[in-house]
Amino acid sequence: MIPFEYRKVETADAAVATVTDNRRAAYLAGGTNLVDHMKLGVTSPELLVDVSELGLDTVEERPDGGVRVGAGARNSDVAAHPLVRERYPVLSQALLSGASGQLRNLATVGGNLLQRTRCVYFQDVTTPCNKRSPGAGCSALDGYTRYHAVLGASRHCVAVHPSDMAVALAALDAVVRIRTVNGERTVPVVELHRLPGEHPERDTVLDHGELITAVDLPPSPFAGRSRYAKARDRASFAFALVSVAAALAVENGVVRDVRIALGGVAHKPWRATAAERALRGAEATSRAFDDAAEVELAAAEPLRDNAFKIPLARSMLASVLRELSREDT
Repeated sequence: MIPFEYRKVETADAAVATVTDNRRAAYLAGGTNLVDHMKLGVTSPELLVDVSELGLDTVEERPDGGVRVGAGARNSDVAAHPLVRERYPVLSQALLSGASGQLRNLATVGGNLLQRTRCVYFQDVTTPCNKRSPGAGCSALDGYTRYHAVLGASRHCVAVHPSDMAVALAALDAVVRIRTVNGERTVPVVELHRLPGEHPERDTVLDHGELITAVDLPPSPFAGRSRYAKARDRASFAFALVSVAAALAVENGVVRDVRIALGGVAHKPWRATAAERALRGAEATSRAFDDAAEVELAAAEPLRDNAFKIPLARSMLASVLRELSREDT
């Protein structure tokens, strides 16, 4: 048994102050990722600060027509919420494609964003891993790489981010609200997670003690026409080999606007900005969608076991766009 202290707090400010003052403290909400890592020995906080009862679990419409989702809201509740299902179906679909019903009933929005990679070498404390132990080396480079990155990787880490929800939020231009000891700040979801570079141990731009309190979904005239597609090794309770979140607006056969993000291909949700640029103002044709997918994956670099991800990502991206374009006609 590894001992640790458990503490409940009554306010977000108290939680932030408590964790900021202790470098070995961590937040506990649903615990679906943190507790696993404690059992595996990947992490060993000496203090867990329970933030599950801070009232951060609401989903509410904003005056501008957007939606604010509390960081403590359970994944299953967010997926089923009428505002989310109607205005941001890609988010509902992404949430429902993750984990299992039992886990979605516990997992929270904030915890989902902050879950760490499921790379087998990261979770096996007997193997070297730069993300777990900076400077130790990356076992995946000479190991089994079927599930690893083809975009944005480095010689220090080739792991991928596991969240389905984060991919949808990246495509929706969502913004994360963060409580700090100095007040509140906001970070776009596309800027929350980091590529590995030379410091893969840093998953996000958050400083120790900063607490996600909510995610704001901006109003969008076309996010209601959006979709999430996921390729995986089994029908449920499996992480994405490749996933695509997309929203598309077509007028008179021309792409007026588009939002695309990819999952399962990089250390963070991968916003497909090259494909978006190629599509805006282009005719909404199968050829255009294929070309945009080709442009986005042009910089992909496969590892020994995952070259299949590149054509798979191209095919899935073009397919989702074709489906959405048909809905616009």
